[in-house]
Amino acid sequence: MVLGAWMVSAGYHSSYTAADRASFDPGDLTLRGVIVTQLLVGALGVLTVTGEYTSGLIRTTFIATPQRGQVLAMKALIFTTVVGVWCTGLSFVAFFVGRSFLTAPVPPVGLGDPGVPTAVFGGGLYLAGVGLFGMFLGALLRRTAAALAALVGVMMVLPVVLALLPGNTGALVSEYSPAGAGFQIWHLVHSGHSLGAWPGFALFTAYAAATAAAAFFTIRRRDV
Repeated sequence: MVLGAWMVSAGYHSSYTAADRASFDPGDLTLRGVIVTQLLVGALGVLTVTGEYTSGLIRTTFIATPQRGQVLAMKALIFTTVVGVWCTGLSFVAFFVGRSFLTAPVPPVGLGDPGVPTAVFGGGLYLAGVGLFGMFLGALLRRTAAALAALVGVMMVLPVVLALLPGNTGALVSEYSPAGAGFQIWHLVHSGHSLGAWPGFALFTAYAAATAAAAFFTIRRRDV
């Protein structure tokens, strides 16, 4: 995330024009590294569950704690706490690093500006959500390769495919994909048809919650 903030922000001022002022989005610039980081955090979430299935230790875990839903819930709680704190910290570091490279004629940006605190905190919230989404996919599919393929397909490939739909349909529909909805929380500038920061994040949370419900349902009913 920090590297992404430096790479994107360092060269932005040289191409900045007066026409860019209306669409200037400091959240998108300084937190652009979220796009790549989400795959790493999501993969960590997947491995948190599938690692035990691959090694066979999941049997020992379920023997020690027969309440399988409790096992998954505690994994999710610990993962959210640790990853959420780290990613929120990285989001703040990325913002300050990126801001330090945004020199004139780019407008100055600070944490006190409208929407900026939401975007910076939102970067950490979104990444924690992606990690949980990956964890629940891992619990559903139980195979690292399958869960990673599903994660990349939903978070990276699906928005691109939807954006290819003709006319404004693609842009409109892609906003309602998991990634398109979740992205709204760390952006400050929203298009006319976008959901907005908190409604978009609420929809993203609903996708993750639906995956969690399916994971809790299936983990209780299969042999392992």
